[in-house]
Parts: sequence; structure tokens; C-alpha cells
Amino acid sequence: MRILVVEDETEAAKGLSERLKNENYNVDSCHTGATALEYLNYAAYDAMLLDLDLPDMDGMQVLADIRTKGMQVPVLLLSAKGDTQTIVEGLDGGADDFLVRPFAFPELLARLRLILRKQVNVRENVYRCDGLEVDTSNRAVFRDGEEIQLSPREYAILEYLIRNQGIVMTRQQIMDNIYNVNDDVSSNVVDVYIRLLRKKIDARYENKLIHTIRGMGYVVKNNK
Repeated sequence: MRILVVEDETEAAKGLSERLKNENYNVDSCHTGATALEYLNYAAYDAMLLDLDLPDMDGMQVLADIRTKGMQVPVLLLSAKGDTQTIVEGLDGGADDFLVRPFAFPELLARLRLILRKQVNVRENVYRCDGLEVDTSNRAVFRDGEEIQLSPREYAILEYLIRNQGIVMTRQQIMDNIYNVNDDVSSNVVDVYIRLLRKKIDARYENKLIHTIRGMGYVVKNNK
């Protein structure tokens, strides 16, 4: 899952980004509203953590801009202002949730999972395809009840594919989701990870779930 952190304080942004990366999220961060809008025009994000107090423009202006443009990225607003009026204005302005500082990191993770679930209209944190289960809360993968150990990159790709189950995702879309804006990686790295995933997910099973769509990309689907 690719997250954009928009926070004006450099150290706070760095600390929050590192903790999210430790939870296996792919994170980009920036410190101004203008840069955030540039990032959103460049890449697709699964969620955005948006500070209301930015140096160049109010976070509400950023939120209004992206909603006016039709961008539906889930937004979790962050602010030290916890009065009712500020919270109501944020939610009415198009935010999906509001978190008042100071907050506990586990609460932020819970609220992030909540807005991500809303995005795909699921009520739990487990995605299923035939006997494959991906538990996004615990970053755990099972097939027919047997746990499968994946590297962070393997897990990130599998989660992205199963969240978009039945939809063909291009190599570029997969790369954009698991790598940061400034990462310099070869386009064939996705093919390498897909081969590794197939060995772990599909090799011992008759019903293959990870499929190549020639000239397009990859998809997780049940062909039964």
C-alpha cells in the first residue's frame, strides 16, 4: 500500500514515515501543500496523511483542491486542533477521518486501516481468493490454512494484487505502488518478484491464482 505523508515538520515526517515503513507500507513524504499536489498528480496513492498546518497553504486548501479535481484518495487529517468546528469542517470538506495530536501510533494505524477498508468496501482486514488469505492487520499470508512466509516486497505486491482482485495491474502500476518516487529500479524487478510469489503461492496447487495477461500485466483471480 502506498501512503503519502504531508507534514511540515521534517523530523516528525521522517519519524512517521519510518514507522509506517516498518509496518510494510510504501511511503512518500513531503512538507508543503504544493509539493503534495505535485506528488498526487505524479502517482496513485492508497491513502494520504495530511497535516492541516502547512507553511504554504492550509491543509483544507489541499483537500479542497484534490476533491475538486475528482481525486478520491482517502485522507486522514492530522492536527493539534481538536475543537468540534475544526473536525466538522475537515470531515465536511472531504476528509475520511480526523486524528488529533498527540496520538498513539497504534491508533493512527487503526484509523488508516479503516479508511483503506472503506475504499474497497470491505468490513474486515482479510482478503480471500480461493484458499488464499491475506491478513493485512498482521501482514500474514495463508493458503489452505498453511502460513506462507514472504519478504516485505513479495508481501507488498501480493497485497496490492489481491486488493485489486480480478483487475489486471500493469507492471508500472505495481512498481508505483511498492517503490518510492525517487527509487531507481529496473522494470523487470516486478517479473522477478512475481516468479518468487508463484513458487510460494501457486507451485503446490492445481488452481493457480497469479496470472500473467500478455502485453498487459498481472492479476490475482480464481479461475475455478
